[in-house]
Amino acid sequence: MITYAFVAAYAFDAWTLLGDASRRSIIERLSEGPCTVADLAAGMPISRPAVSQHLKLLKDAGVVQDAPRGKHRVYSLDAQRLARYRRQLDEFWFDALANLAGPTDDETRGDA
Repeated sequence: MITYAFVAAYAFDAWTLLGDASRRSIIERLSEGPCTVADLAAGMPISRPAVSQHLKLLKDAGVVQDAPRGKHRVYSLDAQRLARYRRQLDEFWFDALANLAGPTDDETRGDA
């Protein structure tokens, strides 16, 4: 008998979520307003099932939420949750740019 173990394929951080061009496109499109999978897939070079897979990942990460409308589901961004990922990116770039700036005058003199 074969037993399969399922593991989480992605850690939910800003880099993982935004590291894929399709997910970035979906987030950008949803920032303009709610959409169905069909709406999203119509403007993308990937299939509806692929869009659905990306939406599932974004939903699991808490960035996207969905609600039923008739026999379709309408997806939208969860702005509060998305802000958490923005903070991660802001912190990274603040630290990275500070490191690139080099030591301050106090640090080079040994005053720090």
